[in-house]
Amino acid sequence: MIVRRFDDVAAVDWGNGLSRRFLVEADGMGYSMTDTTVRAGTKSPLEYRRHLEACYCISGTGEVVDSGGTSHPIEPGTLYALDQHDAHFLIAGPDEDLRLVCVFTPALHGGERHSLDASEFSQY
Repeated sequence: MIVRRFDDVAAVDWGNGLSRRFLVEADGMGYSMTDTTVRAGTKSPLEYRRHLEACYCISGTGEVVDSGGTSHPIEPGTLYALDQHDAHFLIAGPDEDLRLVCVFTPALHGGERHSLDASEFSQY
């Protein structure tokens, strides 16, 4: 059995926020689970070529915008799933951080960070 508490999980600065990686590849579960904070007012161009990801919003507001420009509002109780390795923009609202519980398959190694300075979508 694996039991971890929020305060016991190290935070990884992924580029525009912090991600607490509760489950990673070394845990042998086949997926990762994170508690991810997206800093208020940030816009992150993201793409996961190696992973599928599902995110469930637990606080804050924002939007996820697909590469075609379609925007989907995010608020507490919203889930979005990137089931086609979708390139997207994750945008946190201007007034408060966006907080998501995210599941990745296959599992993250644990230390991944985005490179948000490039002109392309950041990927890992």
